[in-house]
Amino acid sequence: MSSGWGRSGAAQVAPYCASKWAIEGLTASVAKELPPGMAAVALNPGVIYTDMLHSCFGNSASLYQTPESWAPKAANMILNLTMADNGASLSV
Repeated sequence: MSSGWGRSGAAQVAPYCASKWAIEGLTASVAKELPPGMAAVALNPGVIYTDMLHSCFGNSASLYQTPESWAPKAANMILNLTMADNGASLSV
């Protein structure tokens, strides 16, 4: 799992951004090494209401989708990935 902060930087969350940039780079590299029939993607879930979001945004975090509402959309997207998506940075 990646993040929007794996594709940009933000103040006060440098370690988090760095870890997600690492996911993006690792995914792009692994995608080039996979055998035919396998694929890897860096998936940005979008903004999800989690404890971490609440710690950053306070009560306004509750304005964002819950993991339970996100999961069906993500599952549909993930189940429809193809080899053409190999190495891609995707967002739900």
